[in-house]
Amino acid sequence: MIPFLNSVEHVATLRERFPADAVAPATIRVEATRVAAGEIEHASPFALVELAASGANAERVERVAAALRGAGVDVNVRTDETAMLWEKLALLAPLALLTTWAAAPVGTVRVEHRGDMVACVAEVAEVARSEGAHVHSDHLLAIIDGVPESMQSSMQRDAAAGRPTELEAIGGAVLRAAGRVGIAVPVTQRLVDSLRERERMVGAPGGLITFRANRPPTERAGGPAFASFRVPPAPDSFADRQW
Repeated sequence: MIPFLNSVEHVATLRERFPADAVAPATIRVEATRVAAGEIEHASPFALVELAASGANAERVERVAAALRGAGVDVNVRTDETAMLWEKLALLAPLALLTTWAAAPVGTVRVEHRGDMVACVAEVAEVARSEGAHVHSDHLLAIIDGVPESMQSSMQRDAAAGRPTELEAIGGAVLRAAGRVGIAVPVTQRLVDSLRERERMVGAPGGLITFRANRPPTERAGGPAFASFRVPPAPDSFADRQW
């Protein structure tokens, strides 16, 4: 079992139900979205996969890696699964939280909400380092500054479409880890709290939700930002949901 889930907490849950060596954590860096049942659109010019192997499953993981490489995917096999998962989350969490909160692509966020982005990256990186990841804020910011300006996070797409989001798996996981080690993450906390409240306020399917992005004083020169999205009818079947 190779879960490509955007979190750090799911591995322990899976291993409570399956043999430990049957679960090989993995990460993927890609921009992709489901445009129809069984149809995935790959929007980014890259697809980078990392797989975590242990002594008990190394041979099986290497076979999977070889198959993926044969299909044209860049693959790296690692043995430090905790660091691997946190290195991905350290990059993903600021992107997902800010693009979803601002209802805007990366290019808009890194210009109009630069202060929040820099602060959130620093906070999440500190938490990630406490968990054993080798990440630095400057490097993460350089990666974010280099992605296409039109790039959207999957959490942003889910929120705009009225689908369940990964807020707790991404932002919630950062807050819980920060709480365990006593690291203050005020900007990340504010973003997660705002998004939690927004999800709570989402009404019946088909309802229109309008919200104001609460910018800090240093970012209010351009006035309040407003965005709207319509919550679609609830999916009729399990197959219609994006997970």
